[in-house]
Amino acid sequence: MTIGLLDAQGLSATHEAMRDTARRFATAEVAPIATELDESEAFPADLYRRLATAGLFGITVPEALGGAGADALAYALVMEELSRGYASVADQVGLVELLGTLLTQHGTATQQVRYLAPLLKAERRCAYALTEAGAGSDLGSLKTEARRDGTGWVLNGAKLWIHNAPVADFAAVLARTDPSAGHRGMSVFLVDLDLPGVSRGRKEHKMGQRASQVGGLTFDDVRLPGEALLGTEGRGFHMMMSVLDKGRVGIAALALGILMAALEESIAYAKQRVQFAKPIAEFQAVQWMIADMAKDIQAARLMIMEAARLLDGGGKATLAASMAKCFAADAAVARTADAVQIHGGSGYIRGVRVERLYRDAKITQIYEGTNQIQRMIMARTLLA
Repeated sequence: MTIGLLDAQGLSATHEAMRDTARRFATAEVAPIATELDESEAFPADLYRRLATAGLFGITVPEALGGAGADALAYALVMEELSRGYASVADQVGLVELLGTLLTQHGTATQQVRYLAPLLKAERRCAYALTEAGAGSDLGSLKTEARRDGTGWVLNGAKLWIHNAPVADFAAVLARTDPSAGHRGMSVFLVDLDLPGVSRGRKEHKMGQRASQVGGLTFDDVRLPGEALLGTEGRGFHMMMSVLDKGRVGIAALALGILMAALEESIAYAKQRVQFAKPIAEFQAVQWMIADMAKDIQAARLMIMEAARLLDGGGKATLAASMAKCFAADAAVARTADAVQIHGGSGYIRGVRVERLYRDAKITQIYEGTNQIQRMIMARTLLA
């Protein structure tokens, strides 16, 4: 079913081409196996290799470095379309985008050859290792440390709930290099996860987006060469935070894709489900839920496009990105609940698409900065 009226309008030919490529891929390659991936919790390595071949990894990474050379708006469009197929797949594209951005902006030529080039070809898998047991929203409480040892470093600490930890080949790890300097004493290290002293925790079994692998990483006297440092020592917190505006636009778009899928399923079901001798689409209660879905989709899309265009224009995008992420995530959770309600008892059954969409939506309110943190960012920006 086509809901063309709710597609993004006023796009350039380049943006339309990238959106259409992602849409075709999601329809042909992702959606048919989404239920299987949800049930198996498998990491679809072959699928990601095909994604890379299709040019959907590293959307904003320059072509000279192996990326698509596009912009944040193109990235948002790709994330939305892939998420309509299955949010876990879009999530992987988002992870590659964040690591690709860090390596593009701060990596040396050697680091780009070793990590960025194979990452964009899906030959190596990455992880973005920030969160710790006592440092989630409060990264200022981070405990992982790297101390100098000759020309290199020794890394100690533990991370948890790290995306791709069970399957990653390397991780960008945020660690303290000067415990007395607060946020200014953190640095980022590129850590090969087969090094002595690195161990992985169990793979977590999640409520939703179950094909996104999540687990822990522990570093016990891991010796790193000097060239493992990414960017400038002491600038790690700033570096990690600098990519979050783009990350939040990406998660907003992912939530929007879930919303679009929920609306598609709800309209199709409401037209064919008959109660009291007529389709339930004729009942006002159902019509209002569908109208609210469409309303929130339109609002979320406009907010996402505004934040993406601010990013692309070099403007201050933090407020717009936080608004877009917060609104789209809240809407995804509320409206997928409506989609389950429209489906009635069948919507509560595993294997029915809206049941998975409901579970997949919840994490969008939590990761890439909880929606409570987004509201703090908004309020502080407005009151500054």
